[in-house]
Amino acid sequence: MFKYIVKRLLISIIILLGVSIIIYTMVRLMPTDFVDTKYASQLSSGTITQADIDHFKELYGLHDNSFGGIMKGYFTWLGNMLKGDFGISFKYEKPVGQVIAENMWISFAIALVATILQFAISIPLGISSATHQYSIRDYTVTVFTMIGLSLPTYFFAAIVIKIFSVDLGWFPSNGLIYPTASYPENFAGAMAKFGDILHHLTLPIFVSVILSLGGLMRYTRTNMLEVLNTDYIRTARAKGLSEKKVIYKHAFRNTLIPLATLLAGILPGLFGGMMITEQVFGIPGIGNKAYIALKDGDVPFIMGYNMFLAVLTVIGTLLSDIMYSIVDPRVKLK
Repeated sequence: MFKYIVKRLLISIIILLGVSIIIYTMVRLMPTDFVDTKYASQLSSGTITQADIDHFKELYGLHDNSFGGIMKGYFTWLGNMLKGDFGISFKYEKPVGQVIAENMWISFAIALVATILQFAISIPLGISSATHQYSIRDYTVTVFTMIGLSLPTYFFAAIVIKIFSVDLGWFPSNGLIYPTASYPENFAGAMAKFGDILHHLTLPIFVSVILSLGGLMRYTRTNMLEVLNTDYIRTARAKGLSEKKVIYKHAFRNTLIPLATLLAGILPGLFGGMMITEQVFGIPGIGNKAYIALKDGDVPFIMGYNMFLAVLTVIGTLLSDIMYSIVDPRVKLK
């Protein structure tokens, strides 16, 4: 196991290096950069000249988009990164690591609650659908799955805001707390502020859960059907075991084995934020910050954020493989 982990980590270094080259090159080849975006209005109004723009690009290291210039910029970034310096964000004017650390926890809280609810709802529904194949219940779950997989986030979020915020007025449509709210610096004030935040996050969590149910339900249903058709399940039934015991003691345990592979995607999803959801609901999470930085061509932040996600993905994949070998003794890591 130790040799396997060391080998995977060494391979991961090569993978991360390749990912960083691809991301940096793609960012530098974007049609506009941070300087063009920031000073577009001043340039059109004549406040500054093109010579000023070129000077600013040189200061930001964005003046040379030739292959040599991009590679020079990449190796400069790589050298600083290896020293633990991810640079200063152009947009937020703070160290990239500080921006990520300050804004990822609200995204983590939303994603954690949404993930727990997703598993708590999807797995039972998937099992129920599989054990009642071709019934009304199965068709209902299947339709619900297709709706969840088909609806775009921004479209469904807009419908939810229209119904629950605009028409009914039950929940706020954006932000974390009411702008006019003020809370005293004591326990009662902290609890009131926490309740305000929960009230604001109800709709984003609801949207995230509904749109993520479909894939996991279908995944659970498919695996459950496969397990229910195996010989050892037929043997268990032939021995006279109750259907409940057959499903939840024998079939369900083996259905969970493929679910271990989902760990690879959960880890970056927890810390990486939900870019579209946070943007629609105006939540100042890491996903929203990344969207703004990407739109404005903030090279240091884009690189730091994407490499952060890449590292989490590599770790998640490694943990997924290890977990798979633990839950299924037939799998050997070599």
